[in-house]
Amino acid sequence: MPPAQSPVPRPDEPAPFGARGSNQSGMRAHNERLVLSLVRRHGALSKAEIARSTGLSAQTVSVIMRELEAEGLLMKGEKVRGKVGQPSVPMRLVPGGAYFFGLKIGRRTVELILLNFTGEVMGRRRAAHRYPTPDSTVSFVTEGVAALRDLLPDDAGDRIAGLGIAMPFLLWDWARSLGMDAEEMEGWRRRDIGAELGDHLDMPVFLQNDATSACGAELVFGGAPARDFLYFYIGTFIGGGVVLNGNVFAGATGNAGALGSMPVPTSRGVQQLIDVASLSGLEAEVIASGANADRIWESAEGWSLPDDAVARWIDGASEGIAYAATAAASIVDFPIVMVDGWMPRSLRARLVQATRDALERIDLKGLEPPAIVEGTVGADARTLGAASLPLSERYLVDNSALLRAG
Repeated sequence: MPPAQSPVPRPDEPAPFGARGSNQSGMRAHNERLVLSLVRRHGALSKAEIARSTGLSAQTVSVIMRELEAEGLLMKGEKVRGKVGQPSVPMRLVPGGAYFFGLKIGRRTVELILLNFTGEVMGRRRAAHRYPTPDSTVSFVTEGVAALRDLLPDDAGDRIAGLGIAMPFLLWDWARSLGMDAEEMEGWRRRDIGAELGDHLDMPVFLQNDATSACGAELVFGGAPARDFLYFYIGTFIGGGVVLNGNVFAGATGNAGALGSMPVPTSRGVQQLIDVASLSGLEAEVIASGANADRIWESAEGWSLPDDAVARWIDGASEGIAYAATAAASIVDFPIVMVDGWMPRSLRARLVQATRDALERIDLKGLEPPAIVEGTVGADARTLGAASLPLSERYLVDNSALLRAG
């Protein structure tokens, strides 16, 4: 999926979220990342547009662009004519400039993708399981990486930047919710899956909570709606992420935005959001109605489920998300709450509308109601977010660091 492209900035428009460049020596790596981040965001930019957006001198930008072009990361686009002076030549990312693997370890499925530098999925492998184990995951990934490497040119090996992993943290804590003996999941407590895969694959490996990764995909590949927003991703269990100043806030343990654990009022008393707004709950409703729920895990589209079961789940999920959004907005004044997940777009739209309606029924005195909007990445958000980890680590700027420096 290619990244969203924003309009070319006006001459007086700053770089995203206040990012500014530096003309001081020793800042080349920072400035190269800044240029790549701008080009990724806008799709294509000329040297003059980059200089105006970053505050870098024209000479500094020219040097950076030449180096990035020589490294095979940027290429010239078609000349833009019709303006005063010489025609401008926009620069864009080279699709084969770098490659990234993204791994989603889910409670029902495991998925591996190969992504190129412009965000296009080059290949994908997926397997279903009753529950994930470290051994089966290592085997799946080592075999999958070898197969996906074969899709690349022979000389592309040194352009693979690494593997990102998106997985639920404390996976062993959810054994009961998955209907299994806790001992079967204890392997995850004792094993360092990131280190093991790094040894097997001989490449950098990055690990992040799955819902946080999905949130990060909105920033890198989606249409991030604001500098600050709250993000819900609904999979087997619901999770989320927090975006502050244009960056995912992961917290001290990497588990910030663990929205599934938030207590919410329900018809059964106070429960965790995970109990009322997860796809495991929808599965239970479908099974209780006498229908087969397997389609939920096979694909994120084309569901044919009993509407009464879906309606009951939406009623509970939307109420829970609305209360969770209200509680979060009372701490951080989020202007936007985004909802995405492993589900058909039509179902996501129904859930978002129901959440808006539920929010209107809550007493919001003293609060500015956040706008409830649909996510822009969709079902692939966790896997794309995983692939964005090595991309961000190696090529993109950290906007919060730029804000602190500025």
